[in-house]
Amino acid sequence: MKGSAIGVCLGLILAIHVGVLAWGARAQSPTIDEIAYLPAGLSHWQLGNFELANVSPPLIRTIAATPLLVVGAETNWRELLTHLPGARISHAVGSDFVQANGPRSLWLFTLARWALIPLSVLGAVCCYLWARDLSGPGAGLCSACLWCFCPNVLAHAQLVTADAGATALCVAAAYMFWRWLKSPTWVQALLAGIALGLAESAKTTLLVLVVLWPLLWLAWNWPTRRSTSRTQWKRGAAQIGLILVLAWYVLNLAYAFDGSFKRLDRFVFVSRTFTGDLKAGAIGNRFTKSWLGAIPVPFPEQYVLGIDSQKRDLENVDPTYRGGPYRSYLRGEWSNRGWWYYYLYAMAVKVPLGTWLVIAVAICWRPRAAVAGLANWRDDLVLLAPLVTILAFVSSQTGFSMHFRYVLPILPFAFIWISQSVRATLPRSLTRNLAIAAGLAWSIASSLWAAPHHLSYFNELAGGPFGGHFHLTESNIDWGQDLLYLEKWIDAHPEALPMHVAYLGLFPPKLARIDFPPPVGSPASGSGIPAAPELRPGWYAISIGYVQGNPYGGERHLEYFQKLKPTAFAGYSIYLYYIPTAG
Repeated sequence: MKGSAIGVCLGLILAIHVGVLAWGARAQSPTIDEIAYLPAGLSHWQLGNFELANVSPPLIRTIAATPLLVVGAETNWRELLTHLPGARISHAVGSDFVQANGPRSLWLFTLARWALIPLSVLGAVCCYLWARDLSGPGAGLCSACLWCFCPNVLAHAQLVTADAGATALCVAAAYMFWRWLKSPTWVQALLAGIALGLAESAKTTLLVLVVLWPLLWLAWNWPTRRSTSRTQWKRGAAQIGLILVLAWYVLNLAYAFDGSFKRLDRFVFVSRTFTGDLKAGAIGNRFTKSWLGAIPVPFPEQYVLGIDSQKRDLENVDPTYRGGPYRSYLRGEWSNRGWWYYYLYAMAVKVPLGTWLVIAVAICWRPRAAVAGLANWRDDLVLLAPLVTILAFVSSQTGFSMHFRYVLPILPFAFIWISQSVRATLPRSLTRNLAIAAGLAWSIASSLWAAPHHLSYFNELAGGPFGGHFHLTESNIDWGQDLLYLEKWIDAHPEALPMHVAYLGLFPPKLARIDFPPPVGSPASGSGIPAAPELRPGWYAISIGYVQGNPYGGERHLEYFQKLKPTAFAGYSIYLYYIPTAG
């Protein structure tokens, strides 16, 4: 293909991607974490305070809140004034924010979501450039397609949460790092350092890159160690040092250096790891009587406390969360612990089958590429090491297993790696490329068919969106995103009365003109499905999470709806049941 044709194809892919994201951002109601993240981002701008939602760094939500500085928004920061250390107040502040802005808050969330779309475009462009540099423009277009039509990328790139934006910044930083390895100049080191700092300012999980990159630098240069002069080694070491120092500086800058270099013994921690107290709900600091306590911590205060809060979550001992520990769900089973294979299973059901076909072709092609000298192990190492490291790290945290989005940053590395199989220089390339084209077409069609309901996407082998509730829960299927679709369904069916609604979300249904009582709940059951109470005739709109037995607002205990057959659906996460009049 000529350069102009490549440009047109890439532009079309990106335009469709942006259009789907803009549509989904407008059509779906605010999800549970968005309720907390948007006002948190606004607090960073207005108060210079980084306490809200500190379990992730502030960059993404700060970008999302920028349009609100222009159009204005009502705020209420009373929850920030008095609270205990480690208390979860972000969602309470978010609820105050939504109540203060009323129905207009839907428009504010839409603007914030749109502000993050350019980050997803950045991710697509980096996937294209990296794959193109490795294997040509055809591979670049394949990689861009895999990003732009991946239902999991689309699901989170249209939300005010950190996952998709952090994933885009992660692959951008890794691409800059790879370019530096190929051409170790001071300018490339500068760009890689800034990009790494931006990625670290988006998601704490990406700290693994700070450890991984120096090791990759050593591995990259190890084969030529005998021919590399001492001066070259020193210059390379100085440049990798510059990259890490710049990343540290950008991270601190994202927090305006708030609380940087605070003594370790002056923090108030809440996790067992940092309090040294095995009692749930304890606060303290295990370093107060240690010489380590006098060390100034060269990171922002809320960054450190956010890591501490995350550690408490992973220990699964937070007594303030939903009245008890996290509960994990997989294939119909609830557990107080997670599973090491959870994310592998989630990939099997959440990644399109067409994409799996492309992966299979890439794996089969790889040995032949190695024999033909078309596969460079060092390039593969830079791509696959972050993928394996992030997946292994997240999978090792088995205190709970809940959100596939936690491993979203591994996807672009997989997209770029498998796109290298799009080459025309090997025998039987036509058969291979036709298989790849078929896989891409299948993946794109499957993803667009579910639009804009990509949070609820499951592949055909898993039963599609209607079969997803058997496999996973929470942000994988029902995060409160379909309230506006329920509003439309009720408007289109005024005869559907009486109506009862149990909505799993934090956005008030009344702001979507939905004001109906919840159904009767059943007593909690230690095992099995609770017996259904005698339901009055009428309509029941129930979030599928409650039907699964999700403990969020668990006082309702609505699992007995599993015994009933839904009559209609609002999106893919709210099921409607009709109980006819007897006789």
